[in-house]
Amino acid sequence: MDTAGRRVLVGRIVGLYGVRGWLKLESWTQPRAKIFDYQPWLLSRVLGEEKKVGLVQGRLQGKGMVCELFGVEDRDTATMLVGLDIRIARELLPSLGAKSYYWADLEGFKVVTLQGVALGTVSHLFATGANDVLVVRDSVRERLIPFVQGAYVHQVDLAGGRIWVDWDPAF
Repeated sequence: MDTAGRRVLVGRIVGLYGVRGWLKLESWTQPRAKIFDYQPWLLSRVLGEEKKVGLVQGRLQGKGMVCELFGVEDRDTATMLVGLDIRIARELLPSLGAKSYYWADLEGFKVVTLQGVALGTVSHLFATGANDVLVVRDSVRERLIPFVQGAYVHQVDLAGGRIWVDWDPAF
């Protein structure tokens, strides 16, 4: 699978911390402090319009996380970064086994029923208490398909960019 140029959403800047330009952030890495290991960060509101930044330091702070970025030395400069998504280059993530993948690797894959009916493409995935969920969109609708292998998801074709599902197209 070609991952060159791909970006992976790993967090978001959610607020200000102090008066010296520190930022509060939300991390979606596991463990969440792992976000500090991936550098540089690519900050953006819209994918493709990104600003590359380096981390000076970061740490867990109570129930949250805070960080200091190069070039952000005051609260006014930091204010402009609140709400930005934190992405990294896909190549920074550790390699996985042949049949393993990251959620970000599945974004853009075509989703097809076992009967060959195209349902759309994977927009993103999200976790619930019970299972992960594929968000599949076409030009008309959005479908939420439980990512339960064997029950609903029957095959993930990494090379072909396709996911085969047992799902009623009317649902």
